[in-house]
Amino acid sequence: MSSVDLHTHVIPPTVIDALLSAPERFGVTGETTEGIKVVERGGKLYFERSNRLHEINRELYDVEAKIAAMDRMRIDISALSVAPPTYFYDLSAEAGLAASRLSNDGIAQMVARYPSRLRGMATLPMQDPDAATVELERVVREYRFKAVEIGSSVEGEQLAHMKFRPLLKTIEQLGCFVFAHPYTCAAKGGMDGYELFNTIGNPLDETIMFAHLVFTGALDDLGQLRILIPHGGGYLPYQIGRFERAHRYRPAANVHTRSSPREMLRRCYFDALTHDAKSARLLIDRVGADHVVLGTDNPFDMGYYDPLAELDAIPGLTAEERTQICGRTARFLLGED
Repeated sequence: MSSVDLHTHVIPPTVIDALLSAPERFGVTGETTEGIKVVERGGKLYFERSNRLHEINRELYDVEAKIAAMDRMRIDISALSVAPPTYFYDLSAEAGLAASRLSNDGIAQMVARYPSRLRGMATLPMQDPDAATVELERVVREYRFKAVEIGSSVEGEQLAHMKFRPLLKTIEQLGCFVFAHPYTCAAKGGMDGYELFNTIGNPLDETIMFAHLVFTGALDDLGQLRILIPHGGGYLPYQIGRFERAHRYRPAANVHTRSSPREMLRRCYFDALTHDAKSARLLIDRVGADHVVLGTDNPFDMGYYDPLAELDAIPGLTAEERTQICGRTARFLLGED
């Protein structure tokens, strides 16, 4: 069974080139720190913020470097999703659609270079759900993508909001799955400094997203929608009992749905990127190995450099569980089982 990574990021060359040649299209104006500014120095690419340069890892935009990283990590297949800073949800609807098209076309070009090794995930202009639906249909029609990456919240709004429901229904009807990856946290307080926006904010945003999808009844309405939540599901595997308790005993938690949060958790999918073998064991015990996949978060330093070794460190991992997590679950989500 081949190993399949469903959590790996890129910034396609199409987007890099546009950021270099026409940064104003992405909200960059003059010397301000607004938007994502990319500059080239000495043959290397950098993000520039507040006059500070941060080198862009080649594995984000160079398909050959991405394949080399996969070989190093013993990953056979990777599903490419844009790096969250390039969602561009803060742009105008027109500019957001143009950015999404650039990203999707660029990912498709990368996949075309190594079709046996790479798969594509769409990114959408979520600031305009109607345009997002049109772009989704285009990408599925032209490139046969089977996955859609969406922020776990969109500029502070929850995916459970009714304005996103038609789009989510279209994703469901097209047989795609949602990879719900945070880029910011809707809950802002207390996370200044110390990388708390990452260590607390990202898993918190995923947890809040799930809570809204369950308690509003959205998942009841989207009965066949498959959602992949990265970072081991945030705080959900550990705190799902508290969700269940509130749903059972607090009227405000069950006013819109009678569905059990615990059962809804088992409907979702998760990567095994927990940074703790015992936490990964808990996740598997909660939802089953058939709902867990590999995720490297390549090339970021909050990811795994040796994902198979991390998998093998999970206590009591059976051969069947390993096979499921290594690739079988991912292939099912990708429609390749």
